[in-house]
Formats: sequence, C-alpha cells, structure tokens
Amino acid sequence: MMIKTGDCLQNQMGGTGLWPVVSGVPPETVVGRDLALVSADNQQWMVTDEIRRDAGFDGRDARATILQTRPRKLGLFRAVSLAICLCGLSAVAADFSPLHQTNSAGRVVLVQGENLLDAFLPDDERVAAAFNLGLIKFTRTTSVAAAWQSLVKTSDTVGIKVFSEPGPICGTRPAVVAAIARGLIAAGLPPDHIIIWDKHADDLRHAGFFKFGQSLGVHVAGAANSGYDEQTFYLPDSPVIGQLVWGDLEFGNTNKNSGVGKKSFVSRLVSQRLTKIISVAPLINENDAGVCGHFFSLALGSVDNTRRFEGDPDRLAVALPEIDALPVVGDRVVLHVTDALLGQFQGGPAGYLQYSTVLQQLWFSRDPVALDTLALQELAHERRLFDVPPLRSNFEIYTNAALLQLGVSDPSRILVEKVRAE
Repeated sequence: MMIKTGDCLQNQMGGTGLWPVVSGVPPETVVGRDLALVSADNQQWMVTDEIRRDAGFDGRDARATILQTRPRKLGLFRAVSLAICLCGLSAVAADFSPLHQTNSAGRVVLVQGENLLDAFLPDDERVAAAFNLGLIKFTRTTSVAAAWQSLVKTSDTVGIKVFSEPGPICGTRPAVVAAIARGLIAAGLPPDHIIIWDKHADDLRHAGFFKFGQSLGVHVAGAANSGYDEQTFYLPDSPVIGQLVWGDLEFGNTNKNSGVGKKSFVSRLVSQRLTKIISVAPLINENDAGVCGHFFSLALGSVDNTRRFEGDPDRLAVALPEIDALPVVGDRVVLHVTDALLGQFQGGPAGYLQYSTVLQQLWFSRDPVALDTLALQELAHERRLFDVPPLRSNFEIYTNAALLQLGVSDPSRILVEKVRAE
C-alpha cells in the first residue's frame, strides 16, 4: 500500500498538516525526496514523496512501523481535528493494525509499598523488594533475572536516565536506581555496560550518583559533558533560533552561519553509546510542563540548545514529544519508571519537602504518556487536598505525544494494575 505525503486524512494521512514519521522502516521502503521522514538508518529528518509499508511487518511493535505522525505545528485545534477525523476512519485504518495497536489502552503497574521511607529517606532493602515485585508483575515473568532478560540483552549498553536536579531526596532516588542496577547485574549484564546519566554531571554528583556508581562499578555520565553528535539532531519545522550557551555544540559560531541555533543536537552518549534506556523520573511538578516527568526529563536531557523551549509552555508542547520521537531517543527506551515514593506538588524542579506527600509508590510502564498523565492527575489531587491554588497542567504535551503514537493520554483508557508490597 502506498501513502503519499500531503494526502487528505481520508487517504491515510489527514488534512491537518501532519507528516508521516517512520521509526523502524527499512531504508529500501523509502522512496523519493521531500522533507518529512525518519528512517532506521538516518536519524535526521529525511525527505520523501511516498512510503511503502513493509510487507513482512507483523504489527507487534507500533513504534517500528510505517505510520506515525509528526506535526508541522501541533496545537489543540489540530489535535481535536485529527481525533475527529480518526473516528471516521475505521474502514480505511483496518489495513493498518499498528494504528489500532497504538490506540489501545495504556498499561501501568502501580506498586503500593509500606515503610519504604523513614523521615523521607528510603529504606534501600524495602525499596528494592517493592521494585522487584513491580518489575516481575509488569513483565509477567517469575524472577527478577527473567524480567530484565525480557527487556535487555547482556550485550546491550543500558543507560539509566535519572532526573537529579532536585537532589537525592526529591529527585530520582538512588535507592530506586540501585534496585535497577543490581537487578541488571544479577541478570548477567556486565557492570561496565550500565551508565547512570542525566544532562549535567554536577547534578549527578550533588545527588550522590557518582559515589553510588563507584560502589557498584557502573558508569555515571553527564550527557552535556559527553559532547554532541553533529549528525544527529532535532530540527523543528518552524525553527526558533536559540540563545546558545557554553556547552551547546554551535556555541561561538553565531557569526559564522545564519543557520546556527536552529538545531538541537543529540548527546553522543545517547546516540553513540547507549543501546537501551530505562527512564526513571520523580513525581515532582514543573510549572511549564506540568510535571518533571519522562518527556521533560528524557527530551531536555538528551539534546542541547534547549533554552529556546524552556519557560515557554507552547514550545515545550511541540518540542518534548518530537524529541522523544527521535529513533535514537524514544525508540531505545524499554521501561519507564515513575519514582512516586514522594509526590511534590509545588516548587519543582527544586526540592521542597513542605510541598510533598509521602506516597510510597512505584509506577511501571512502557507508555511515558500514560505515566505523565497519571502524574499530572496525582499532583492536582495533592494540591486540592492541601487547598493549594491549581497550577497550569500542560496537557497539550501529552495530547501531541498521543498524536505521535507515543502513548495514551486519555485517562479512561489507562489500565492501572495495583500491587501491594508487604
């Protein structure tokens, strides 16, 4: 079946200005030239006139199929328009099982622990036990080793993405990361194939990850400190020229090239070293994104030249999903974990215990949209309990992410399986 870019949605694409994004289509299925496409062997925005479906694809992995959508300029009006059009496409979309796959319910496993925290400090053993219980339940396996072996290979280099800026108490907690690292090692992954990472090494050091990494023999690295890949970048359809800072790849070249500042380059750590990623995000609010969740943490942590998006909710709503949709970023994530031992409903991304609730929960999913949507709901609930004025929740990030088929943003279609850890 052929799909031409620019066709009306009734012909598989839509009249909303959306363009196809191909994440895992073999390069021989790409025909023609016209800005729009990402292929398995080209991590930049490519060009195409036509796309042919891979006849051998069995539809099990919707992220590695032919029909994904990427907006020229996503907004609430476009999201609603696309949703209305999709409702009338059952006959046409029947040829595209991946479309149904990505519109299926999002699955989340929620582990409710007891006494996981003592005076806000994690009990490492109890946290590890709760984590392993949730992992086994999520992967539907019978042991921790089997669970990890279902997600990664011993030849992989696995990056554990943390959000360390708030520090060790309110950011991603080292106790959760310890459960992951020890589980991976027990499953046969060599310690030197594990990298705990965030954007800045200084934040990791402040949160105690370098000391922790040394004790386990695993690597700890800052994405910005690892340099950026000139060949792998995010270039929006309507670029906003960023105010470059020291550390950005093109910093210092402003007067040499008029195109400087339009791209966000992916860290070499992400594009060249990691083969799998586990994202571990704390439950903490962020005024422009709503939550310092998986999209905020992974997208802004993976690329440079992000000041043009930060502080602008509308730009974040487009950039975060599109960066996550880059094959070298989102396609490498095998597990998302929300560290909800604490829930901080105000003051983020700085850590404030006075704005925090002890939840003692860990959430597991492959769906970052579902997890971040649940996070927004939980933080809004906490603000109501404490009679705190509501904050803007940037739901457009997750509506746009759902349009890119990155997950489920409709709370009614998120299936939460609750498990109690003794």
